[in-house]
Amino acid sequence: MRNRTDAELAALDVPELLRAGLGDGAAGRGELFGDGAVAAAIALDEAGAVPRSVSFLAGIVRSGGTAYAAELAEPLPRTEQTAVIRPWLTTAAALPAVFDEQVARWLEAVAAVLALRAAARVT
Repeated sequence: MRNRTDAELAALDVPELLRAGLGDGAAGRGELFGDGAVAAAIALDEAGAVPRSVSFLAGIVRSGGTAYAAELAEPLPRTEQTAVIRPWLTTAAALPAVFDEQVARWLEAVAAVLALRAAARVT
């Protein structure tokens, strides 16, 4: 993994990272949970999402499944946040085998990065 700027990370294709990183023995899992989680956090941060909303969504994925979460009218509180996250949920839900626990863990990783970004702005 190399150091990337926020702009470089924001340009990553999160749906492609999800396709490559979800599943048993997925070759792209490290990148999905590393740079992919940061890229997702940057996009959600720009949309004004807060970590607890993303963590709450992870719980919904864990209990109801990725497909269920993808079908919610507003998986996140605001329209612009939903516009960011819906393609990720639909991509993950469309995989041949859905790994809901992995999606939930990834969302929790995104929420953690989002929280770190918020804390860094405060200090």
